[in-house]
Amino acid sequence: MPTNKTFDYLNEELQRLQREGMYRIPAVWSGASGPWMETGGRRLLQLSSNNYLGFTGHPDIQAAAIEAIRQYGSGSGSVRTITGTLGIHDELERELADFKGTEAALVFQSGFTTNQGALASLLGPDELVISDELNHASIIDGIRLTKAERGIFAHKDMDQLERRLKENDGRKRAFIVTDGVFSMDGDIAPLPAIVELAEKYGAYVYVDDAHASGVLGRNGKGSTDHFNLHGRVHVQVGTLSKAVGVVGGYAAGADVLKRYLIHKARPFLFSTSHPPAVAAACLAAIRLLRHSQPLIDRLWNNASFFRSRLQEEGFDTGGSETPIVPVLIGKPDRTAEFSRLLMQEGVYAQGIVYPTVAMDKGRVRCIVTAAHTKDDLAFAVDKLVAVGKRTGVLQ
Repeated sequence: MPTNKTFDYLNEELQRLQREGMYRIPAVWSGASGPWMETGGRRLLQLSSNNYLGFTGHPDIQAAAIEAIRQYGSGSGSVRTITGTLGIHDELERELADFKGTEAALVFQSGFTTNQGALASLLGPDELVISDELNHASIIDGIRLTKAERGIFAHKDMDQLERRLKENDGRKRAFIVTDGVFSMDGDIAPLPAIVELAEKYGAYVYVDDAHASGVLGRNGKGSTDHFNLHGRVHVQVGTLSKAVGVVGGYAAGADVLKRYLIHKARPFLFSTSHPPAVAAACLAAIRLLRHSQPLIDRLWNNASFFRSRLQEEGFDTGGSETPIVPVLIGKPDRTAEFSRLLMQEGVYAQGIVYPTVAMDKGRVRCIVTAAHTKDDLAFAVDKLVAVGKRTGVLQ
């Protein structure tokens, strides 16, 4: 018979995480996502949100969600393949495909389930998948669900990628999988070089644009558009929960890819479709993106200002070249302490530690948005400097 000691071993592991600076309980926030948010009665400058363009509070997106509830109700009532594909879902996918410049797009419940569903469907014993070592956890987990032969290449190391393709020598269908923007370091994949190697060796290219959708490319069309590689990237996946400001994921590409995933992707097949309000909000956001280049330009201007100021002060921001700006600290306990002291100073920037990053590569990951003002960012730099000097990160 179970007792209250049944899970003592779990508590022991949690205590270890606490000792090593890897334990955290999610903060509970009052009000909507924005540049300043409140938790525990304190108003903090928010530097950990993925709300790149401030779309979560956009009136047009909110109005679309409300109207969809009136028209369709609160839920879809079924999975997509039974009665859960409503007009608003179909409209969203058509608009998303047109925006991405692909034949078709399929929407999933989240970016994570998109990678799980797409990779598990496309990769089998006859395939070789070659993945960048710093790809997102959803890619890693998606690959683990397959029986494909697996290879990893060092981060953005094109020589190592080519060696792996040479070793395959056409023996198996090869898929090269990469993030468009790497979420922990804020750097951009060398997509043109990847595409050239793929074409040289007859491989498929699969790009996860979770942090590139709404950020890179004309009007936020993503990394394929950023590098003008339309028609040369076979699978584009991404989220609808970061710059788009709602929730969900998508896979965009050829029409045959969409039809295949409808029949094979288990998260799509066995999950109830998005509530109509979510689909309508995503649709409104995609339409807004078509006219949002000035907002995206402001995002990039803010990111450049913030990164430059941090580097001038002596912080190590790694290879950041996007609105993701990590401040490298080191070991988990030191990183957790830095983040805690920063919060005391009025800035919320989450510490990212092992196993998300290497044990000695803990960082406070700062994410700049278009909703931040220059005064907001200058305030953040001042507080980062104060904590940096207090902790010895800065001399």
